[in-house]
Amino acid sequence: MEYQAKYITPDIKLSCYEDKLFKSELLFDYHMLVWFISGETRIIQADKIYCFGAGDIFLIPRNCLATVINYPKHGLPHKTVVMHLATERLQEFYSGIAVKQQSSTSQKIFHFKDHPLLESCLASLIPYFDMEGVFPEHLASLKITEALSILREIDTDVDQVLANFGEPGKMDLMTFMERNFMFNMSLEKFAYLTGRSLATFNRDFRKLFHATPQRWLLQKRLELAHYYLAEKHKKTTEIYLEVGFEDISHFSYAFKKHFGYTPTMLPAKG
Repeated sequence: MEYQAKYITPDIKLSCYEDKLFKSELLFDYHMLVWFISGETRIIQADKIYCFGAGDIFLIPRNCLATVINYPKHGLPHKTVVMHLATERLQEFYSGIAVKQQSSTSQKIFHFKDHPLLESCLASLIPYFDMEGVFPEHLASLKITEALSILREIDTDVDQVLANFGEPGKMDLMTFMERNFMFNMSLEKFAYLTGRSLATFNRDFRKLFHATPQRWLLQKRLELAHYYLAEKHKKTTEIYLEVGFEDISHFSYAFKKHFGYTPTMLPAKG
């Protein structure tokens, strides 16, 4: 069995990857609070790489652009408790709390290592996953409220993320794409994150880059892969996911078609 998820409510689940790594591009409509039971996760952003393992707790903001790679480790599955912090629930929670919003919101991932209050809150959910019948919604709401209250006690900066309910505004397209081209997502999602409709995104992109988004993205990802292989001496198996490809055979085929040789046949540097 490769993947199993148990839900006690639509917002609280126990997630388990048994057999092999699982990779996804992260862009959710809600914030996620994750507690690691076992396994390992690498989260790759444009300017930072995080590595999380057993005992770690982290908060991922909504609309956060990243590549997520989950691994089993030490013979144990990748197993986490995940709490989705939906916008409607957060609006209700913050309705009586005064929060002074900054002009821009942080997309950093919050890391809480071995915090007893937060770990106790999330660990208390474990017995409920084996419970038969429907988990009472008011109890689930209390657990989420408890987690939010603890987060605010630990780090007041979370308010700037959790209490911001705006949508992405229109931003500089060239800067955004040069920074985030390695994330393998649909053009619709790229358009959304830059504050554009798909039609406007395509029009603005062609005007700036004199190429289609698909062609430009492929070339940039292959150039980054070439740099990792030739200059950083990394292995193909280490980088194909990080530069935006879903499988190694497709990466090798595209690499050879673009450069004229396979990743394992890079010319020796003189």
